[in-house]
Amino acid sequence: MKLMVNGEAHEVAATTLAGLLAALDYEGDWLATAVNNDLVHKANRAEFQLNDGDRIEILSPMQGG
Repeated sequence: MKLMVNGEAHEVAATTLAGLLAALDYEGDWLATAVNNDLVHKANRAEFQLNDGDRIEILSPMQGG
């Protein structure tokens, strides 16, 4: 499946948002996720089905100033 993740094209086998996060090595409860500009709560990621062409944004806190 072809997806846009944080503005970059990816081809992945994952069909759920949780599967995508695992495939891309994103870990932690502090992540914020959105699919096609709609926020997806962490409790819903395992069931959230992705579709070819979806745009996913994954945000994580950064240290620094």
